[in-house]
Amino acid sequence: MFLVALARPRFDDEGNETFSGKIGVFPLVTYEPTKRRSVNRDAGTLVAKPISSINKEVCRNFLCNKVLPAIKAKWPSDALGETIFIQQDNAPCHLNDDDEEFRRVVCECGLDIHLMSQPPNSPDLNVLDLGYFNAIQALQHKESPKSIEELIVAVTNSYERLPSYQTNKIFLTLQATMMEIMKAKGSNKYKAPHWSSRIVQGEGGLPYQLECDVSIVQAVLAHLGEIVDG
Repeated sequence: MFLVALARPRFDDEGNETFSGKIGVFPLVTYEPTKRRSVNRDAGTLVAKPISSINKEVCRNFLCNKVLPAIKAKWPSDALGETIFIQQDNAPCHLNDDDEEFRRVVCECGLDIHLMSQPPNSPDLNVLDLGYFNAIQALQHKESPKSIEELIVAVTNSYERLPSYQTNKIFLTLQATMMEIMKAKGSNKYKAPHWSSRIVQGEGGLPYQLECDVSIVQAVLAHLGEIVDG
């Protein structure tokens, strides 16, 4: 299992990448020395062992000691004052949005970072589930790893090789998915967006955001008003 942190890539006015959005891919393993010599390795060689139970303590450790330092090191220097949200799904092992230890470490690193959870039963509102995992699996399968160490290398290489324009499209697909959910008034019985990259791409590259018709917003606000009024 891996913890993957991915932000939206950024480009300048000429379309040149200024930030890949690749915060990091972190294998959920521990490294232990082998006790005996074998054909493949000497005694004492560190080997990867999957963490058998992923709980809140494990997630907190990786977020505080892996993800936060990586964000601080890789986030664009001209955007360090921005508010950053780390979106989690609703797995029981993930942290509460107001986890005290996480907040303490965030304060120490000097950034404005918050945890947030995606709506339950909504995998299409997570960019990793929406398209990223499928993309790296296709690359990873070409290498056919035979050990945990080889799997880690394959996943890491797939992560690094995935082009930024492709991850940018996934973030735009997320916006399109949100609009379809709005049209369905929050129901999960919505049509998955299928728009052609040729249409969206245009001469100036992919847009920063998709335009949402004002009538959709008005309809959603009216629906929410009806719910509040009972």
